[in-house]
Amino acid sequence: MKRLLALAFALCFFQQAAVWADPLVYEGESGPGKGKHVVLVANDHNYRSQEAVPALARILAKHHGFRCTVLFGLDPATGRILPGESNIPGMEALKTADLLVLYARFQHLPEEQMRHFVDYLDRAGPIVALRTSTHAFKIPEDAAFAKYSYNYPGPDYQGGFGRQVLGETWHGHHGENNVQSTRLDPVAGAAEHPILRGVKAMWAACGGYYTEPSEDCEILAMAQPLDGMSEDSPMAEGLKAAPGAWTKIYRGTDGRTGRTFTSTYGASDDLLNEGYRRSLVNACFWAAGLEDEIAADAEIGFVGPYHPTYLNGVDPRFGKPEDLAAWDSPIGATGE
Repeated sequence: MKRLLALAFALCFFQQAAVWADPLVYEGESGPGKGKHVVLVANDHNYRSQEAVPALARILAKHHGFRCTVLFGLDPATGRILPGESNIPGMEALKTADLLVLYARFQHLPEEQMRHFVDYLDRAGPIVALRTSTHAFKIPEDAAFAKYSYNYPGPDYQGGFGRQVLGETWHGHHGENNVQSTRLDPVAGAAEHPILRGVKAMWAACGGYYTEPSEDCEILAMAQPLDGMSEDSPMAEGLKAAPGAWTKIYRGTDGRTGRTFTSTYGASDDLLNEGYRRSLVNACFWAAGLEDEIAADAEIGFVGPYHPTYLNGVDPRFGKPEDLAAWDSPIGATGE
């Protein structure tokens, strides 16, 4: 009898886990992205990707017609969003993805989840990578998929996923969070790139990262740390500009190539800056091969209430993904 009860409990648990694993999906109706499937992963520890990513997904779906599947790190016991948890149910959505938007940090996913990610890389799927995604994985050296770790030392895949696919891995901060913000300036000759079409005055609330992207990257913007938390703050003394946005072409296992765009910014408050937000929307179009559809005045307004909490210290009290399903459900602080 005890064995039967245990079996019944386990069955109920796994059935409930399957329900919790249902992803958040925003269905676009019309626009240049119609027919394209974007999978967006929100799972960092610090910068409230759990706010920024669904906000971006809504813009892509509502204004531009993409089908957007949003995946989060979830508490396996409750199904609630748990920032940084190495458990991202729904990764099988990558099988049909035309684009991956990745915002993750130090993940060591279960092998069955990580396999879907590796399969996506093997077919050279396009990627838009934000902030901590240069160090998306931290995997023990004796584990499967160890070579994707940000600090992988082997010459066969040195620097892991970040260096090999995006063009850079994690080195360290280049400006202090919550004290020094960042201005992003297009490099000479990059203003005509489709990703910067219609983009003006990019500013990010979070501090900088030190980066030296590989030589096969195209730098689009340099990130200048500022002494202060406003767009007109003076340049920080002793902190020179470092690459803050770039593109790279990488190769899959069968020889196909894929586009990647990396921005070392993307805290949830950064999206309040119109120039920065437009650059991310444009990057999604470019990576998906839709650069001819990028309009300088394309709609990039938020869909539903957006009150990011990265800077204000408010506890966002993340619930379950389905809490964000309605177009008008609030993202971030509710004001209550």
